[in-house]
Amino acid sequence: MQNRTFIQQAYNGKIGRWKYLIPAILFFGLMGLNILVSTIMDIDQSKIIADQIERDGKNFTFFTLLAPFAVLLGLLFIYVKLVHKQSIRSLTTSRKKIDWSRVWFGFILVAILITAMTVGDYLLRPEAYEMNFNFSQFIILAAIAIILVPLQTSFEEYMFRGYLMQGIGVISKYRWVALFVTSLIFGLMHFANPEVSMLGPVIMISYIGTGFLLGIMTLMDEGMELALGFHAGNNLITALLVTANWTAFQTDSVLIYTEEPTAGFDVLIPVFVIYPIYLFIMAKKYKWSNWKSKLFGKVQPVSDK
Repeated sequence: MQNRTFIQQAYNGKIGRWKYLIPAILFFGLMGLNILVSTIMDIDQSKIIADQIERDGKNFTFFTLLAPFAVLLGLLFIYVKLVHKQSIRSLTTSRKKIDWSRVWFGFILVAILITAMTVGDYLLRPEAYEMNFNFSQFIILAAIAIILVPLQTSFEEYMFRGYLMQGIGVISKYRWVALFVTSLIFGLMHFANPEVSMLGPVIMISYIGTGFLLGIMTLMDEGMELALGFHAGNNLITALLVTANWTAFQTDSVLIYTEEPTAGFDVLIPVFVIYPIYLFIMAKKYKWSNWKSKLFGKVQPVSDK
C-alpha cells in the first residue's frame, strides 16, 4: 500500500459527502445561531460572562465554558469511529502511531515564548498588570485547566485540522482549499467572543491567522501533533498566567492585564512576525520541504480498500 499523506488518511475510513455534512451542519448551525441571536438581540457577551462570574465565581464559570468541549470531542470521536469507520490515529496523523514528542514540542515552544513575553512585559510595564495570585484559587484553576483546556483545544483541532481538513481535502481534491476553508471558518467561529466587541473586527486577523498557522503546521508535518500541542500550550499557559476582564476566558490567573486593549500592532505583530518564527523553528527541526506541493498541491485519490 502506498504511503498516504495526512489528508489521504481519510481513505482509511468510509468516505461520503453526506457523512461530513452532518457534524458540520450541527456544529456550525449552533455557532451561527449563537452569533445571529447575539447580533439581533444585541446581547453583550462580556456582561453575560461578568454576571456569571459574579454569581458563580471565576473557576466554576471557567469550568462551565470548557466542559461542553469535552463532550463534543467524545461525540466527534464516536461519530468518526462508527460512521466513517476510521481510526483516531488516522484522523490524527499520517505516521504509524501518534508522535507524542511532537505534541510536547509544540506545547513547550509556545509555552516558553508566551511566558517570556508576559514576564518581560510585566517587568517593563508593571503598572499594566495587577498581581492576582491566590494559592487556593489558583490550585483549583490549575486542576480545571490542566484537564479541560487540552480537551477544549483538542476538539477544535480534531474538528478543523483533522475532520474537516481531511473531508474538504478529499472532496475538493486540493490541499489549499482545505487549508483556506478551515482557517477562515476557524477564525469566524470566534466572532461572538467578547474580544471582538471590545477590539473590533480587526481582531479577526488574529483568529484567522491562527487558523492558518495551525493548518500550515498540520499540512507541512503531515499530522496534527504539533498543532495539538501548540494550541493546548497557548490556551493553558495564557489561562494560568494572565487574563483580562474583557476576554472570553476570565480566570484566577497569576496576573490580570488592566490596561484598555488596543487593536493595532498588538494584533498584527503576532500574526505577521511571531507566527512565521514558530513555523521557521518547526521547519528547521522537522526538515520540512516541498512547501508548494504540501500547501497547494492536489489530493490524489487512493483506494479505501
